[in-house]
Amino acid sequence: MICLLQRCLTSLLILLLLGCAGPGGSTQGPVPNSADVSRNRAKVHTELGMAYLGGGQLNVALDEARIALNADSSYPLAYNLLGLAHMQMKENARAEEYFDQALRLAPSDPEINNNAGSFFCQTGREDRAFTYFDAAAGNPLNSTPARPLVNAGICAARLKEYKRAEDYLTRALRLDAGALDGLYTLAEVLLQQGRHGEARLRLLEIHRRAEPSAASAWLALRIERKLGDREAEAHWMNQLRRKFSDSQEYRKLTQGAFE
Repeated sequence: MICLLQRCLTSLLILLLLGCAGPGGSTQGPVPNSADVSRNRAKVHTELGMAYLGGGQLNVALDEARIALNADSSYPLAYNLLGLAHMQMKENARAEEYFDQALRLAPSDPEINNNAGSFFCQTGREDRAFTYFDAAAGNPLNSTPARPLVNAGICAARLKEYKRAEDYLTRALRLDAGALDGLYTLAEVLLQQGRHGEARLRLLEIHRRAEPSAASAWLALRIERKLGDREAEAHWMNQLRRKFSDSQEYRKLTQGAFE
């Protein structure tokens, strides 16, 4: 599978670098200047690096980022890629350095701001993270503004700032009603606020659209337990036992860790 991915990505790189050839192999349109060629090369290698990163090939992703920066040292998304890679490697100081560099070069870029927000939230600096999530969501060029809003909601919930989390998640769901991670987090937030019936309704929306996961089954069990519906609670208990017996959620069930 890895070899197949590498062959596909290499073929993509060749096609993108060559461009669309006309008859006889000549390119159509004006000849790009050297700066455009360098930026295009950096873009292509950064996109390849992101694909490798998504496939868990961190070292190859790092190599692609370095190639991108050798082509164009001012390409911000290459620094963003390095930040994400070092974030996955738990090398937080280096990740922060690269995110800061990416933001210096492109302070309003929604993708970089969202990733920086996620980084700061996951490294215990949640208050700093909201600045970046808000910037990403507020950029009119962001084609997926619900994503940073969901991430901000998750971050606020981690701080147990449930009203703030609810506000972010409600805004996200207005923009993208199909954001299941937003629906799930909102159900959890409503549960934590004691609004058990509303939490149940949100979770029902999820289970109408997708098969239950270990996490959503566990949340459903806890909601039904709070509502006092023992039959529904037993149903979700059996779901965890039959389908997710190797999950962290099932271990919590066996330990009685419902809160």
